[in-house]
Amino acid sequence: MATVRLENLRKEFDAGDIVAVDDVSITVEDGEFLTVVGPSGCGKSTTLRMVAGLERATNGRVYIGEKDVTDQSARKRDVAMVFQNYALYPHKTVFQNMAFGLRMSTDLSESERREKVEWAADMMGIGELLEQKPDELSGGQKQRVALGRAIVREPDVFLFDEPLSNLDAKLRVEMRTEIQRLQEELNITAIYVTHDQEEAMTMGDRMAILKDGVLQQIGAPKEVYRHPVNEFVGGFVGSPSMNFIDVLARPAGDAVALESEDGSFRYQTDSATIDTETQLTAGIRPEDVHVVDTDGIDATVDVVEPVGSDNYIHLDLATDFIVRVDSHVEPAIGDRITVDFDDRDLHLFDPDGEVVNADEQRLSALA
Repeated sequence: MATVRLENLRKEFDAGDIVAVDDVSITVEDGEFLTVVGPSGCGKSTTLRMVAGLERATNGRVYIGEKDVTDQSARKRDVAMVFQNYALYPHKTVFQNMAFGLRMSTDLSESERREKVEWAADMMGIGELLEQKPDELSGGQKQRVALGRAIVREPDVFLFDEPLSNLDAKLRVEMRTEIQRLQEELNITAIYVTHDQEEAMTMGDRMAILKDGVLQQIGAPKEVYRHPVNEFVGGFVGSPSMNFIDVLARPAGDAVALESEDGSFRYQTDSATIDTETQLTAGIRPEDVHVVDTDGIDATVDVVEPVGSDNYIHLDLATDFIVRVDSHVEPAIGDRITVDFDDRDLHLFDPDGEVVNADEQRLSALA
């Protein structure tokens, strides 16, 4: 087991014309499960490949334990990587695929290699598949083989590069649970890259959010969800996405009065202070909005989406404003309803997208 430390990591392509990773510094503690999430092209897989030694950093350092491995080749780093496309040898059996790394990088005897492979296969529930070849396996079985191949090496660090993207939704949930169980059982440091923010929130001890190669925020999933440090994080984390409304903010005594350009959204908040009239963006999560009888914001129902236990109500409120409610709340399209939310659940962002009047607790989530 080992700590992974990235210091000011940078990766450029095309002689510096493309910056894939820009000054990223992250420490993953011994035995911690860190998820790295962001949209396509944000630099998350490139960061992982630099940890693995598959990409050479343009600047910055990579440490595994106390050892600087920045200039070491991939084979000399005690890491195991699980890929999206499984990366199994089609002409080799499951046993041969799982034993290949042991045969190439250890001095174990044939009987010792067999013992370790059978141990890992039993842990993954694929002991009966050892003599089959990849073409005979389902997608879930192939992923278990790829995980078993990583486990059998007992590395210091597990690296996962979107390993569940090729699986159907039900199997993804099953494998998600399996990976968490294995990581906790083996207590191995793990870095898990995904574009799926739900995966990132449910699996990680902490999650790191990247955008355009820049680290936006890192922290416990609940902290990131409740206290995003900027508008991008607020909109990226959570489903349905946070509602955003452009508002004119005016001082109102010790409070701030907010109003959208069309006047459909009016609200007064005590959670922020400003000195002068300014343009802000108000953010509120759909699940934090409630339908009330009186004393709230009136709006017209545009669409009602039933999604099982919940309904998503789309309102004509300065923008497409979504309210997430219990399934028994089902207004008709065109109805006028009143909604409200707790002032503590309101997020305000300045024109640069940064959170307004964040206290120390909120800022502590930013690396």
